[in-house]
Amino acid sequence: MTAIKRNSLILLAVCVLALAPTGLPPYAMTLLTEALILGLFAMSLDLMVGYTRLLSFGHAAAYGLGAYAAGNLLLHTSIPLVFAVLLAALFSGIVAIGIAWVCTLASGVSFSMLTLAFAQLLYAVAFKWTAATGASDGLAGIPRSAGPFGITVFAGRAGFYYLVLACLVAAFIFCRSLVQSPFGAVLRGIRENEAKTLSLGYNTRRYKIAVVAVSFMLGGLAGALYAPFAGFTNTELLFWLFSGQVLIMVIVGGAGTLIGPIIGAAFFMLVSNLLSSWTDSWALFFGAIFILFVLFAPQGIWGLATRWRSLSSTG
Repeated sequence: MTAIKRNSLILLAVCVLALAPTGLPPYAMTLLTEALILGLFAMSLDLMVGYTRLLSFGHAAAYGLGAYAAGNLLLHTSIPLVFAVLLAALFSGIVAIGIAWVCTLASGVSFSMLTLAFAQLLYAVAFKWTAATGASDGLAGIPRSAGPFGITVFAGRAGFYYLVLACLVAAFIFCRSLVQSPFGAVLRGIRENEAKTLSLGYNTRRYKIAVVAVSFMLGGLAGALYAPFAGFTNTELLFWLFSGQVLIMVIVGGAGTLIGPIIGAAFFMLVSNLLSSWTDSWALFFGAIFILFVLFAPQGIWGLATRWRSLSSTG
């Protein structure tokens, strides 16, 4: 698929999403908003998994940090919603620098286990720190406060949806610019052959710390949007199971593509809601679907679509 065709499809998708509030019922809009938030979260992980081959089992830490930070800001201060969300994302990125400094002392499976350990550590802290996190009860009643200059448009369902869509589009443009820059070229070098990249004079550990921080910042942005969207946060947002789910979204959608994980998040939301309406054992069936993707379509949904369009154009 050429760059022009790909950009045209992405632009068409954004236009369709922008028109969604005019035609979808409230329940569908709620699901779509959550799907976009999860899409942003999955895309943030793709920077680590797809472009740097840093497999994280604890990316829920970014989401939870952003959600709790935004929740506390919105509950206990008069900071406008947009600024609270951005500050929460920045907070997640800053915390990630310390986490990444420790995790990047190792590589491979050891790196993955360290990310899981940090996520579980934050989970334990959230479970005990009642004053800041509400412990097992979480934070409830998180408001969608007024925006800058007293603008209240984000308090409504449609207004908040457009805020989420704007954040997703802006994050996608930022990520695509990042991976197409010299910085992104070094990340791909680390993914393909870190020893060779190191021999060329690049401090690969610094690059890995930087990409983890950016990934956590965007993951924290997703969590910060979820807190006022749902109106609450709880410790499940930091649990290792959520980290596994977002990793599935990335793989099913197509790692290393940015747009693929967004599609994977929407696919996960759609299929999980359909299956859960039919059976309580929906996770078992979704697991079977995931296995089929790993075995027969490791390039994911976006990879399949790109390959199909290439074959149809040559045929």
